[in-house]
Amino acid sequence: MNDFEYERRFFCRALPPELDDGEPMLIVQSYYVHDGNYALRVRLQTHGVRIDMNADTDPIAVLRQYRERFTEAFVTVKGPSVGGTRYEAEREIDARIAAELVMRGGRPIIKNRFSAWIGEDGWSLDIFGGANAPLVVAEAERSGPVTNLQIPSFCVTEITDQARFSNDGLASRPFSQWAADFDAELHRDGPRFQTQFGRNRMGL
Repeated sequence: MNDFEYERRFFCRALPPELDDGEPMLIVQSYYVHDGNYALRVRLQTHGVRIDMNADTDPIAVLRQYRERFTEAFVTVKGPSVGGTRYEAEREIDARIAAELVMRGGRPIIKNRFSAWIGEDGWSLDIFGGANAPLVVAEAERSGPVTNLQIPSFCVTEITDQARFSNDGLASRPFSQWAADFDAELHRDGPRFQTQFGRNRMGL
C-alpha cells in the first residue's frame, strides 16, 4: 500500500462548459484537525445529487436534506504537501456514522467534483460552495510524481504547494476571506507554474 498522493493543483476561474457532464460527485466533508497542513477528515460523497454551488450553500443543511443519498464515506489523515507529494491514509467507514460525525463537529466543506480525461491524465475539478465559493480548483493526480504535465488553458496559476488552497487550509480560513487579496497578488505577480516537475506543456 502506498500511503502517499502525488498531484499538481491549479487555480481556475470557472469550470469549462464542455467538462460539465451533468453528473458531478457531491462531497460534504469536515475537518477535525487542520493545522500546519496536518489534517484529519471525514468525507461523505454521492453521485446521485446535484447542488448549485454558491455562497449560500450550507454543507450541513445539504447533508441533512440528502443524508440517505450519501452511501460512501471515508476517514482520512494527511500530512503536509512537499513538492506535490503528500502523506494520505484513508479508510472507508459506515456512511451513517460519518454523517453523525460531520453534523456534530469539525469545519465542514461542500463541493461538486467533476472528472475528466485531459491529454494523458485524469483530472478532478472541484467547484466549492459556502464560504469557499466561487473557488474552482483543478487537480491532476498520478500513482507517482506528476512530471511533464500537459496543463490545460483553463488553469490560471499553479497552487500545488500553497497550503491555503488545500481543503484543510480552506476549512481553517475560507477562500472568501482572502479572495480579493489573492486576485491582487495574481494581478501583481502574474501566473506561476512550478518547474521542478519536468517540462510544463501549456495550453492544451
